[in-house]
Amino acid sequence: MTEQQSFYDAVGGADAFHRLVAAFYRGVAADPELRALYPEEDLGPAEVRFRMFLEQYWGGPKTYSEQRGHPRLRMRHAPFAVTPSARDKWLGHMRTALDELALTPEQDEQIWTYMVMAAHSMVNTDEPNYPGAIDVSGA
Repeated sequence: MTEQQSFYDAVGGADAFHRLVAAFYRGVAADPELRALYPEEDLGPAEVRFRMFLEQYWGGPKTYSEQRGHPRLRMRHAPFAVTPSARDKWLGHMRTALDELALTPEQDEQIWTYMVMAAHSMVNTDEPNYPGAIDVSGA
């Protein structure tokens, strides 16, 4: 990646992000727990929104902001119970999708680090009996 080249361009531009997000949503479509977080019958609109967001975040077209405004990721995900187990499943499907993309190790590490950070920040609901859950009941 040169100083003039964005991460978006370095990994293959629109084609790479189309492949990444399509592979990710194939996993989501087959996962009952995650699929329940998507109220639309067709995952197509969610796939387009996620792809536009990632393209913009990594230096591609600004279509996401032009169409939807500021990403406000936590606010947009607030209506959904994003639990630690949902986060882990989400990350599992993203890991599979990234592996299909076959980026360089450096590119993979850069995007994976972001995905892990973003997924952790979306958790908004605790789960009883989840490993690492903190008991705040006082019992």
